[in-house]
Amino acid sequence: MTNLNRDDSDMGGVNGSNDSRGDAPKEDASNKTMLNEAVVQTSHMAARTRRSHPWASAGTVVSSIWHTGGGKYAMVVIGLWVAVSVVSLFWTPYQLLATDGYHVWSSPSAAHPLGTDGVGSDVLSWLMAGSRTNLAIALLTVCVAAALGLLLVAAMVSRNSAFASTSVVVVDALISLPTVLIALILTVPFGASAAVIVVSCGFAYGMNLARILRPAALLAARSPYVEASLWAGARPIRVFFTHVLPNTLPVLSVQLSMSAGTSLLAEAGLTYLGVGVGSGVPSWGHSLATSVRFISIYPTAVLWPGLVVTVVVIALNLFGDALRDAIDPLTNPALRNIA
Repeated sequence: MTNLNRDDSDMGGVNGSNDSRGDAPKEDASNKTMLNEAVVQTSHMAARTRRSHPWASAGTVVSSIWHTGGGKYAMVVIGLWVAVSVVSLFWTPYQLLATDGYHVWSSPSAAHPLGTDGVGSDVLSWLMAGSRTNLAIALLTVCVAAALGLLLVAAMVSRNSAFASTSVVVVDALISLPTVLIALILTVPFGASAAVIVVSCGFAYGMNLARILRPAALLAARSPYVEASLWAGARPIRVFFTHVLPNTLPVLSVQLSMSAGTSLLAEAGLTYLGVGVGSGVPSWGHSLATSVRFISIYPTAVLWPGLVVTVVVIALNLFGDALRDAIDPLTNPALRNIA
Protein backbone atom coordinates (compact mmCIF):
# COMPACT_ATOMS: atom_id res chain seq x y z
CA MET A 1 0.00 0.00 0.00
CA THR A 2 2.89 2.32 0.76
CA ASN A 3 4.36 1.77 -2.69
CA LEU A 4 1.02 2.43 -4.31
CA ASN A 5 0.65 5.69 -2.43
CA ARG A 6 4.16 6.67 -3.40
CA ASP A 7 3.39 5.89 -7.03
CA ASP A 8 0.20 7.90 -6.86
CA SER A 9 2.05 10.85 -5.41
CA ASP A 10 4.69 10.57 -8.11
CA MET A 11 2.04 10.51 -10.80
CA GLY A 12 0.41 13.51 -9.24
CA GLY A 13 3.70 15.35 -9.34
CA VAL A 14 4.15 14.44 -12.99
CA ASN A 15 0.65 15.55 -13.84
CA GLY A 16 1.16 18.74 -11.92
CA SER A 17 4.34 19.48 -13.82
CA ASN A 18 2.59 18.74 -17.10
CA ASP A 19 -0.22 21.09 -16.14
CA SER A 20 2.29 23.80 -15.29
CA ARG A 21 4.02 23.32 -18.63
CA GLY A 22 0.67 23.50 -20.38
CA ASP A 23 -0.14 26.75 -18.61
CA ALA A 24 3.20 28.32 -19.58
CA PRO A 25 2.19 29.32 -23.13
CA LYS A 26 -1.01 30.86 -21.78
CA GLU A 27 0.97 32.85 -19.25
CA ASP A 28 3.43 34.01 -21.94
CA ALA A 29 0.60 35.15 -24.17
CA SER A 30 -1.02 36.95 -21.26
CA ASN A 31 2.27 38.65 -20.38
CA LYS A 32 2.76 39.78 -23.98
CA THR A 33 -0.75 41.19 -24.08
CA MET A 34 -0.22 43.06 -20.82
CA LEU A 35 3.14 44.38 -22.10
CA ASN A 36 1.59 45.64 -25.33
CA GLU A 37 -1.20 47.34 -23.42
CA ALA A 38 1.36 48.93 -21.09
CA VAL A 39 3.36 50.24 -24.05
CA VAL A 40 0.27 51.76 -25.64
CA GLN A 41 -0.94 53.26 -22.35
CA THR A 42 2.49 54.80 -21.69
CA SER A 43 2.60 56.25 -25.18
CA HIS A 44 -0.92 57.60 -24.72
CA MET A 45 0.15 59.24 -21.48
CA ALA A 46 3.07 60.90 -23.26
CA ALA A 47 0.76 62.09 -26.01
CA ARG A 48 -1.51 63.75 -23.44
CA THR A 49 1.56 65.33 -21.87
CA ARG A 50 2.71 66.73 -25.22
CA ARG A 51 -0.71 68.24 -25.81
CA SER A 52 -1.04 69.74 -22.33
CA HIS A 53 2.58 70.93 -22.00
CA PRO A 54 3.80 71.47 -25.58
CA TRP A 55 6.66 73.86 -24.83
CA ALA A 56 7.99 71.84 -21.90
CA SER A 57 7.80 68.66 -23.97
CA ALA A 58 9.57 70.31 -26.91
CA GLY A 59 12.34 71.57 -24.66
CA THR A 60 12.76 68.15 -23.10
CA VAL A 61 12.94 66.47 -26.50
CA VAL A 62 15.53 68.94 -27.84
CA SER A 63 17.60 68.63 -24.68
CA SER A 64 17.48 64.83 -24.87
CA ILE A 65 18.62 64.87 -28.50
CA TRP A 66 21.47 67.27 -27.74
CA HIS A 67 22.79 65.14 -24.88
CA THR A 68 23.49 62.18 -27.17
CA GLY A 69 26.56 61.97 -29.36
CA GLY A 70 24.69 61.15 -32.54
CA GLY A 71 22.00 63.74 -31.84
CA LYS A 72 24.53 66.49 -31.23
CA TYR A 73 26.35 65.66 -34.48
CA ALA A 74 23.05 65.58 -36.37
CA MET A 75 21.82 68.90 -34.99
CA VAL A 76 25.10 70.64 -35.80
CA VAL A 77 25.23 69.31 -39.36
CA ILE A 78 21.55 69.98 -40.08
CA GLY A 79 21.87 73.46 -38.56
CA LEU A 80 24.84 74.24 -40.80
CA TRP A 81 22.95 72.86 -43.79
CA VAL A 82 19.98 75.14 -43.16
CA ALA A 83 22.24 78.14 -42.47
CA VAL A 84 24.23 77.65 -45.68
CA SER A 85 21.00 77.27 -47.64
CA VAL A 86 19.72 80.59 -46.32
CA VAL A 87 23.03 82.37 -46.90
CA SER A 88 23.25 81.05 -50.47
CA LEU A 89 20.04 82.87 -51.29
CA PHE A 90 21.89 86.17 -50.90
CA TRP A 91 25.59 85.42 -51.29
CA THR A 92 28.01 82.91 -52.78
CA PRO A 93 31.78 83.38 -53.29
CA TYR A 94 31.30 83.54 -57.07
CA GLN A 95 28.41 83.83 -59.46
CA LEU A 96 27.22 80.39 -60.54
CA LEU A 97 27.59 81.22 -64.23
CA ALA A 98 31.03 82.82 -63.79
CA THR A 99 33.70 80.71 -65.53
CA ASP A 100 37.47 80.93 -65.78
CA GLY A 101 38.94 79.07 -68.72
CA TYR A 102 42.47 79.52 -67.38
CA HIS A 103 41.68 77.68 -64.14
CA VAL A 104 39.86 74.49 -65.16
CA TRP A 105 39.90 71.58 -62.70
CA SER A 106 42.16 73.59 -60.44
CA SER A 107 43.14 72.31 -57.00
CA PRO A 108 41.90 73.98 -53.79
CA SER A 109 43.47 77.40 -53.26
CA ALA A 110 42.85 80.67 -51.47
CA ALA A 111 40.79 81.97 -54.40
CA HIS A 112 38.84 78.70 -54.77
CA PRO A 113 38.81 76.82 -51.42
CA LEU A 114 37.39 73.65 -53.01
CA GLY A 115 38.83 74.11 -56.50
CA THR A 116 37.00 74.52 -59.81
CA ASP A 117 35.12 72.20 -62.14
CA GLY A 118 35.50 71.44 -65.84
CA VAL A 119 34.38 74.90 -67.00
CA GLY A 120 36.24 76.86 -64.34
CA SER A 121 33.26 77.45 -62.02
CA ASP A 122 33.83 77.60 -58.29
CA VAL A 123 32.91 74.28 -56.67
CA LEU A 124 32.13 75.86 -53.28
CA SER A 125 29.63 78.27 -54.83
CA TRP A 126 27.82 75.44 -56.60
CA LEU A 127 27.70 73.33 -53.44
CA MET A 128 26.34 76.25 -51.42
CA ALA A 129 23.64 76.95 -54.00
CA GLY A 130 22.89 73.26 -54.32
CA SER A 131 22.30 72.95 -50.58
CA ARG A 132 19.01 74.87 -50.84
CA THR A 133 17.85 72.69 -53.74
CA ASN A 134 18.57 69.51 -51.83
CA LEU A 135 16.97 70.92 -48.68
CA ALA A 136 13.79 71.70 -50.61
CA ILE A 137 13.78 68.23 -52.20
CA ALA A 138 14.24 66.53 -48.81
CA LEU A 139 11.49 68.56 -47.11
CA LEU A 140 8.99 68.15 -49.93
CA THR A 141 9.72 64.43 -50.20
CA VAL A 142 9.12 63.99 -46.47
CA CYS A 143 5.83 65.91 -46.70
CA VAL A 144 4.57 63.85 -49.66
CA ALA A 145 5.67 60.56 -48.07
CA ALA A 146 4.09 61.47 -44.71
CA ALA A 147 0.79 62.56 -46.27
CA LEU A 148 0.49 59.47 -48.47
CA GLY A 149 1.74 57.07 -45.81
CA LEU A 150 -0.58 58.31 -43.08
CA LEU A 151 -3.53 58.25 -45.44
CA LEU A 152 -2.81 54.62 -46.27
CA VAL A 153 -2.26 53.75 -42.60
CA ALA A 154 -5.65 55.23 -41.72
CA ALA A 155 -7.19 53.05 -44.42
CA MET A 156 -5.35 49.89 -43.31
CA VAL A 157 -6.50 50.22 -39.68
CA SER A 158 -10.07 51.08 -40.63
CA ARG A 159 -12.95 49.41 -38.79
CA ASN A 160 -14.25 48.25 -42.15
CA SER A 161 -12.40 44.95 -42.49
CA ALA A 162 -12.97 44.65 -46.26
CA PHE A 163 -11.67 48.16 -46.89
CA ALA A 164 -8.66 47.58 -44.61
CA SER A 165 -7.79 44.27 -46.29
CA THR A 166 -8.07 45.84 -49.74
CA SER A 167 -5.79 48.68 -48.67
CA VAL A 168 -3.17 46.22 -47.44
CA VAL A 169 -3.25 44.33 -50.74
CA VAL A 170 -2.92 47.57 -52.74
CA VAL A 171 0.06 48.71 -50.69
CA ASP A 172 1.75 45.31 -51.01
CA ALA A 173 1.30 45.50 -54.78
CA LEU A 174 2.49 49.08 -55.26
CA ILE A 175 5.42 48.86 -52.87
CA SER A 176 7.25 46.68 -55.41
CA LEU A 177 7.52 49.55 -57.91
CA PRO A 178 11.10 50.91 -57.87
CA THR A 179 11.73 54.62 -57.52
CA VAL A 180 13.76 54.77 -60.72
CA LEU A 181 10.93 53.27 -62.77
CA ILE A 182 8.44 55.79 -61.37
CA ALA A 183 10.85 58.64 -62.17
CA LEU A 184 11.36 57.38 -65.73
CA ILE A 185 7.60 57.16 -66.28
CA LEU A 186 7.06 60.71 -64.98
CA THR A 187 9.94 62.09 -67.05
CA VAL A 188 8.24 61.18 -70.34
CA PRO A 189 5.33 63.67 -70.06
CA PHE A 190 6.86 66.21 -67.65
CA GLY A 191 10.59 66.17 -68.40
CA ALA A 192 13.49 66.07 -65.96
CA SER A 193 12.92 68.30 -62.93
CA ALA A 194 13.10 68.37 -59.16
CA ALA A 195 9.34 67.76 -59.07
CA VAL A 196 9.88 64.33 -60.65
CA ILE A 197 12.28 63.44 -57.83
CA VAL A 198 9.85 64.63 -55.15
CA VAL A 199 6.84 62.79 -56.57
CA SER A 200 8.64 59.53 -57.35
CA CYS A 201 10.48 59.40 -54.03
CA GLY A 202 7.45 60.57 -52.06
CA PHE A 203 5.28 57.87 -53.63
CA ALA A 204 7.78 55.05 -53.06
CA TYR A 205 8.68 56.13 -49.52
CA GLY A 206 5.01 56.68 -48.64
CA MET A 207 4.21 53.07 -49.52
CA ASN A 208 7.12 51.84 -47.44
CA LEU A 209 6.10 54.10 -44.55
CA ALA A 210 2.55 52.75 -44.57
CA ARG A 211 3.73 49.14 -44.53
CA ILE A 212 6.12 49.69 -41.62
CA LEU A 213 3.80 51.93 -39.61
CA ARG A 214 0.76 49.62 -39.82
CA PRO A 215 1.63 47.25 -36.89
CA ALA A 216 2.13 50.10 -34.40
CA ALA A 217 -1.00 51.89 -35.62
CA LEU A 218 -3.04 48.69 -35.48
CA LEU A 219 -1.94 48.04 -31.90
CA ALA A 220 -3.01 51.54 -30.87
CA ALA A 221 -6.27 51.36 -32.84
CA ARG A 222 -7.32 48.23 -30.93
CA SER A 223 -6.47 49.64 -27.50
CA PRO A 224 -9.20 50.14 -24.84
CA TYR A 225 -9.11 53.94 -24.77
CA VAL A 226 -9.57 54.12 -28.56
CA GLU A 227 -12.52 51.77 -28.26
CA ALA A 228 -13.94 53.98 -25.53
CA SER A 229 -13.51 57.11 -27.66
CA LEU A 230 -15.35 55.52 -30.56
CA TRP A 231 -18.15 54.32 -28.31
CA ALA A 232 -18.42 57.85 -26.91
CA GLY A 233 -19.19 59.14 -30.40
CA ALA A 234 -15.82 60.55 -31.48
CA ARG A 235 -15.24 60.69 -35.23
CA PRO A 236 -12.83 58.01 -36.52
CA ILE A 237 -10.59 60.55 -38.28
CA ARG A 238 -10.29 62.56 -35.06
CA VAL A 239 -9.51 59.42 -33.07
CA PHE A 240 -6.80 58.52 -35.59
CA PHE A 241 -4.98 61.84 -35.33
CA THR A 242 -5.59 62.26 -31.59
CA HIS A 243 -4.90 58.76 -30.25
CA VAL A 244 -3.44 56.49 -32.95
CA LEU A 245 -0.94 58.81 -34.64
CA PRO A 246 0.84 59.95 -31.42
CA ASN A 247 1.58 56.32 -30.56
CA THR A 248 3.39 55.84 -33.88
CA LEU A 249 5.62 58.91 -33.61
CA PRO A 250 8.82 57.00 -32.66
CA VAL A 251 8.57 54.76 -35.72
CA LEU A 252 7.35 57.65 -37.87
CA SER A 253 10.32 59.86 -36.97
CA VAL A 254 12.85 57.20 -37.94
CA GLN A 255 11.16 56.44 -41.25
CA LEU A 256 10.79 60.09 -42.24
CA SER A 257 14.42 60.88 -41.43
CA MET A 258 15.50 57.89 -43.50
CA SER A 259 13.26 59.12 -46.31
CA ALA A 260 14.92 62.53 -46.20
CA GLY A 261 18.39 61.00 -46.35
CA THR A 262 17.46 58.53 -49.07
CA SER A 263 15.95 61.34 -51.16
CA LEU A 264 19.38 62.98 -51.30
CA LEU A 265 20.90 59.76 -52.61
CA ALA A 266 18.02 59.37 -55.06
CA GLU A 267 18.52 62.93 -56.31
CA ALA A 268 22.18 62.22 -57.03
CA GLY A 269 21.39 58.94 -58.80
CA LEU A 270 18.44 60.25 -60.83
CA THR A 271 20.35 63.38 -61.86
CA TYR A 272 23.21 61.20 -63.03
CA LEU A 273 20.72 59.21 -65.14
CA GLY A 274 19.35 62.44 -66.61
CA VAL A 275 15.90 62.32 -64.99
CA GLY A 276 16.68 64.50 -61.99
CA VAL A 277 17.17 68.25 -61.73
CA GLY A 278 17.82 70.26 -64.90
CA SER A 279 21.30 71.04 -66.15
CA GLY A 280 21.15 74.67 -65.04
CA VAL A 281 19.83 73.95 -61.54
CA PRO A 282 22.51 73.72 -58.83
CA SER A 283 22.37 70.60 -56.68
CA TRP A 284 24.78 68.17 -55.08
CA GLY A 285 23.72 65.49 -57.53
CA HIS A 286 24.43 67.85 -60.42
CA SER A 287 27.95 68.51 -59.10
CA LEU A 288 28.52 64.76 -58.83
CA ALA A 289 27.08 64.00 -62.26
CA THR A 290 29.24 66.57 -64.06
CA SER A 291 32.49 65.49 -62.43
CA VAL A 292 32.16 61.71 -62.00
CA ARG A 293 33.33 61.13 -65.58
CA PHE A 294 36.73 62.56 -64.68
CA ILE A 295 37.14 60.82 -61.33
CA SER A 296 40.33 59.04 -62.43
CA ILE A 297 41.93 62.33 -63.54
CA TYR A 298 40.53 64.87 -61.05
CA PRO A 299 39.36 62.90 -57.99
CA THR A 300 38.96 65.99 -55.79
CA ALA A 301 36.15 67.25 -58.01
CA VAL A 302 34.06 64.24 -56.98
CA LEU A 303 35.33 64.18 -53.40
CA TRP A 304 33.63 67.35 -52.18
CA PRO A 305 30.03 66.79 -53.34
CA GLY A 306 30.24 63.11 -52.40
CA LEU A 307 31.56 64.02 -48.95
CA VAL A 308 28.79 66.57 -48.40
CA VAL A 309 26.07 64.09 -49.36
CA THR A 310 27.56 61.41 -47.11
CA VAL A 311 27.87 63.70 -44.09
CA VAL A 312 24.30 65.00 -44.41
CA VAL A 313 22.73 61.57 -44.98
CA ILE A 314 24.48 60.20 -41.89
CA ALA A 315 23.28 63.21 -39.90
CA LEU A 316 19.68 62.68 -40.99
CA ASN A 317 19.76 59.01 -40.04
CA LEU A 318 21.30 59.76 -36.64
CA PHE A 319 18.77 62.53 -36.06
CA GLY A 320 15.92 60.10 -36.65
CA ASP A 321 17.34 57.62 -34.14
CA ALA A 322 17.93 60.34 -31.54
CA LEU A 323 14.46 61.79 -32.09
CA ARG A 324 12.87 58.36 -31.69
CA ASP A 325 14.55 57.85 -28.31
CA ALA A 326 13.71 61.40 -27.22
CA ILE A 327 9.98 61.28 -27.95
CA ASP A 328 9.43 57.72 -26.75
CA PRO A 329 8.39 57.74 -23.05
CA LEU A 330 9.73 54.20 -22.64
CA THR A 331 13.30 55.34 -23.38
CA ASN A 332 13.11 58.94 -22.13
CA PRO A 333 12.16 59.13 -18.43
CA ALA A 334 12.28 62.95 -18.51
CA LEU A 335 9.27 62.96 -20.81
CA ARG A 336 7.25 60.93 -18.31
CA ASN A 337 8.17 63.24 -15.46
CA ILE A 338 6.49 66.26 -17.05
CA ALA A 339 3.29 66.83 -15.15
